[in-house]
Amino acid sequence: MLRRFLAPRRGAVTVLALVPALGAGAALAQDTALPDFQTCMDIELAHFEQRLSMHAEVPLEDVAGGLWQVTDTYYCGTVGIVRCDRSDRRVACQEELEAEQDDMAEAVRAGLPDPDSMGAQDEGWARRLYRQAHALALGSSAGPDCAGNDELMEAWCAAREANTRLRSAILAWQVGRYLGITESAVDAGWANPPPPVRPWPRPEQ
Repeated sequence: MLRRFLAPRRGAVTVLALVPALGAGAALAQDTALPDFQTCMDIELAHFEQRLSMHAEVPLEDVAGGLWQVTDTYYCGTVGIVRCDRSDRRVACQEELEAEQDDMAEAVRAGLPDPDSMGAQDEGWARRLYRQAHALALGSSAGPDCAGNDELMEAWCAAREANTRLRSAILAWQVGRYLGITESAVDAGWANPPPPVRPWPRPEQ
């Protein structure tokens, strides 16, 4: 699967860069202008809202690549980890990233309606998926996932695990957005409007 940066240009959606999602860390190591975690999420959440709007009249099974994109959240977590690895306070930075992701996950979960509150409408597969995603988002770990590592690796692992928890919450939120039962991230207060896209420089004559 390819990780895509999308930005509007002359009324169209333009592919700016392609990065393999699962190999993002190696590619990001060459990037000198990585956004902070919140800014990265602001951009990706805006992309989701764009996809949701673009495919409003399209059956879910016909949406190319699928509508749910929690790999975007994984990508932003990887960006955060790489930024921390470059800093001179690597452990403290990873711990702050862990807390930031957990705080966002808590805010997302707070806005997830109970599946039983949706009423007795026909249980389509999106509604069934919401039930399952909601249960996953509110689940808990079976134990200390990162125990036994040295201090740096434990902090790195904990930041990864926090991202996993956040992805579970984001999935439920995305399905809820499709069903019209959750607010946008900006309206809910746990994201900001994305920064403006810089205009493309004119080619030199």
